[in-house]
Amino acid sequence: MAWGGENTQRTLASWLIGGLILGVSLLGFRFALPQYKKKKRPIRVYMDGCFDMMHYGHCNALRQARALGDQLVVGVVSDAEITANKGPPVTPLKERMIMVGAVKWVDEVIPDAPYAITEDFMRMLFDQYNIDYIIHGDDPCVLPDGTDAYALAKKAGRYKQIKRTEGVSSTDIVGRMLLCVRERSTDDSHNRSSLQRQFSHGHSHKSEEGGSGSGTRISHFLPTSRRIVQFSNGKGPGPDARIIYIDGAFDLFHAGHVEILRLARGLGDFLLVGIHSDQTVSAHRGAHRPIMNLHERSLSVLACRYVDEVIIGAPWEVSKDMITTFNISLVVHGTVAEDNDFQKEKHNPYAVPINLGIFKLLESPLDITTSTIIRRIVSNHEAYQKRNERKGESERRYYEAKTYVSGD
Repeated sequence: MAWGGENTQRTLASWLIGGLILGVSLLGFRFALPQYKKKKRPIRVYMDGCFDMMHYGHCNALRQARALGDQLVVGVVSDAEITANKGPPVTPLKERMIMVGAVKWVDEVIPDAPYAITEDFMRMLFDQYNIDYIIHGDDPCVLPDGTDAYALAKKAGRYKQIKRTEGVSSTDIVGRMLLCVRERSTDDSHNRSSLQRQFSHGHSHKSEEGGSGSGTRISHFLPTSRRIVQFSNGKGPGPDARIIYIDGAFDLFHAGHVEILRLARGLGDFLLVGIHSDQTVSAHRGAHRPIMNLHERSLSVLACRYVDEVIIGAPWEVSKDMITTFNISLVVHGTVAEDNDFQKEKHNPYAVPINLGIFKLLESPLDITTSTIIRRIVSNHEAYQKRNERKGESERRYYEAKTYVSGD
């Protein structure tokens, strides 16, 4: 009986040890298998706009919107909707689509978006595009009938707000151009000052050359290192990267600029863009250029997905030292530009890369220059003047209420 009890105990012990070994084995097998976790759906946010005469303020809005989600879908308002609600656009839908699609923070673009979010369009955004939130700036977006364009999104609890970038608007840029054109055509100080008051909306422009009517009028936009870092890629070229260099004023950054940058980027691994200083642009394009100052132009270029790095205040002439310092493999220039007579100049700015056999002239995809944009404004002066007057009062009230320029 004692022996049987001892045998039973041994049997139980064996079972316990065997069970323990089996349990540990199964546990190890479980952890050895790949763990499949349910993939979290990306948060998709939507932002719309006219994006007419797109500038760094638009780009900063898109950057902020993208930070509120994982994917940014952007609706570009149709030409007809803009005309009905604000007046004729300066840039047609095709060009505005190119501009928005080239912004590095944009993942998807919807053409012909409505000016106001309707019930049907909002449902389409939620169901077809899987949009989680609709984004807009903290400036008011009021329809002609006085209602809020984003009332439905707010009511649905799917609205989020970002801070507007102070110091620039399409209205203000149109005003700068009209002001410069007026200054060139008349010396009537009364007309000049009244036009400036009408379009500047509190953002007075000063002359680079001391305050007279002549000279380039630039904004009071003050860049910070933080803003430049926010727009920068933050990555340098690899050790064996083929570095492409292109330079220019890139004033009133437009679809023609975007398309030539796209072609240039396709020729190498890293696109370095030289942006000429205000003084250099004025010296070669006239006293009333540039419309946008150096840092405004730099931010617009930096926001472009095809651009890897910029030289702020690049020299007019591409020197051997510059080519060596930046390890430039190829210097390119578009066939469509403000001044394409550089080969006839006594001091050809591209003489060094031409002699080194590293210069290439690229066929520009679009026949658009900064002058093209200015001519559009001038040719339809009265329509744009009425457009600005329509929007001016609400913008004026908005700016007067702001006493602090945010760095967000």
